[in-house]
This record gives sequence, C-alpha cells and structure tokens, in this order.
Amino acid sequence: MLKRLHESGLKAEHMYMAGFASIGLSFASWFLSRHLEKAGVARADRWGIFIGEWAPTFFAIGNGLQAYEKR
Repeated sequence: MLKRLHESGLKAEHMYMAGFASIGLSFASWFLSRHLEKAGVARADRWGIFIGEWAPTFFAIGNGLQAYEKR
C-alpha cells in the first residue's frame, strides 16, 4: 500500500499536513456545529470527535511513508 501511495506522488509531508488540517477541521466543525445548529452540544461533540479521529490515521500513514522514503 505504501509503495502505491508513494508511486502516485503522495509524500509523508502531505500526510502530516492532512493530519494537522484534520485537527483544525475538527475544532472548526465542533465550534460551528455548537454555535450554528440547534441540535445541541452532544451533536457538536460527535462531529468534532468523528473528524478528530482522522488525524492519527494521517500521521500513521505519514510515518509509514517516511520510513518507505528512507529506504
């Protein structure tokens, strides 16, 4: 999988940027959902947690690609 990602032009720094963007997007979605929707805090928390779970995946793939690139 890492070989295919690397061959398609994806690099470790791209995945790290996606991880940091996911953290920012998690906070933004939580904040906007909490203040713009009438569904309440529970729904805002679910949105924030859902998007926040992407960050570790992006960082893990970034670590894998970084190890692959060093070979």
